[in-house]
Amino acid sequence: RSYTHQEKAWQRLVSQPGASNTIVATGTGSGKTECFLYPVLDHCSRALKAGGRGVKALVIYPMNALATDQARRFAETIAATPAFGGLRVGLFIGGNVGVPGSGMVMSPTSVITDRETLRKTPPDVLLTNYKMLDYLLLRPKDRQLWARNSPTTLRYVVVDELHTFDGAQGTDLALLLRRLRARLQVPA
Repeated sequence: RSYTHQEKAWQRLVSQPGASNTIVATGTGSGKTECFLYPVLDHCSRALKAGGRGVKALVIYPMNALATDQARRFAETIAATPAFGGLRVGLFIGGNVGVPGSGMVMSPTSVITDRETLRKTPPDVLLTNYKMLDYLLLRPKDRQLWARNSPTTLRYVVVDELHTFDGAQGTDLALLLRRLRARLQVPA
């Protein structure tokens, strides 16, 4: 069963005919993640079936711990929903990158974490934080991650816990999103 705020968010975020900019402000534990999770995965699934390649959705988290926790939720939702079969989600955050040879494929409880795998075959959904997004736009070795994107491929940018991005951090994020738009040549 869904909450009213989730249904309203789904109506605004469905990609056909076109998603609307949306801010969800509700209490802790009220299902904010589900507000964007299902529309994003639905869009990515339809785009993938139509032959779409590249990063279709970007989810930015303020902390690695939150990104890691949410990665598990993405994996579990994909595994439990046959319509989402074949979707690939990647987690690209700083810190320990894991054991070599691990994190190369999705499982029912984990997403792709191997950086070289993510570069060579970009995921449909990329989970990261704003500091790592900066690196992903600057480092030459990470350009592969965006190579399969056309100006219309990336359709969703989700900023989780938006209220934490205030002051200088908020300015950094705004400029990063402008750089991302310029890198992908997304029309204004």
